Amino acid sequence: MMPEIFKADFETAEICPSPNFGPRKDDRAIDMLLLHYTGMDSGEGAQEWLCSEESQVSSHYIVHEDGRVVQMVREADRAWHAGNSFWKGEEDTNSRSIGIEIVNGGHPAGLPDYPKEQMASLVKLCQSILSRYAIPAAHVLAHSDVAPIRKLDPGENFDWKLLAQAGVGHWTEPMAIAGGRYFSEGETGQPIEALQAMFRLYGYRIDVDGVFDAKTKGVVEAFQRHFRPKRVDGVADMSTIDTLHRLLSALP
Repeated sequence: MMPEIFKADFETAEICPSPNFGPRKDDRAIDMLLLHYTGMDSGEGAQEWLCSEESQVSSHYIVHEDGRVVQMVREADRAWHAGNSFWKGEEDTNSRSIGIEIVNGGHPAGLPDYPKEQMASLVKLCQSILSRYAIPAAHVLAHSDVAPIRKLDPGENFDWKLLAQAGVGHWTEPMAIAGGRYFSEGETGQPIEALQAMFRLYGYRIDVDGVFDAKTKGVVEAFQRHFRPKRVDGVADMSTIDTLHRLLSALP
């Protein structure tokens, strides 16, 4: 049975309805915008997969390399894009978010650039979504933010700064990478506990137990991939810690 055709929420979007959606649980208000890359060989193949019942995945939108925007799920509905995820104490991020897939081969393809036409369309789409919903700047996130280790998209080559300059998302210029004290996997103690508490306060899923384990390293990498992308190594150096502290200080 073909999914029902609907009117686009974003006025210039084409429609390719996906059968993979459902109601938002508990009538959750939309307060999050999640960005993904497709990680596939072609945009058309990615769109076909997201619109196939077989895949059991979807997103509200896909933005092609030429800037074309296609809507697959109504914004009012719950698309299946985030999977096992967490932010600010809640696991069902699909019920509170709008998901955008951006056509890009991602890490499997060696992190190709995002074309200017694509980024320009993405900015307009995000601005349109933000005009309709009360989404805080710090809730414009990467898939990797809400699912560290498991997901890497949209990747460290994605231009979050460009989005922030257009009023989309939370950003501060990262501190330059230099020497000094750092924390890494295997360390324990109160400083690690304080670091974990900072990441948890920002929204990440992390245990505040004073042990810099593999999960903590994964959260540090996810943060670096979004906010300090020049070096993604899971080491909490002064650049990473200072950037996190300034982002926390800027929260309302």
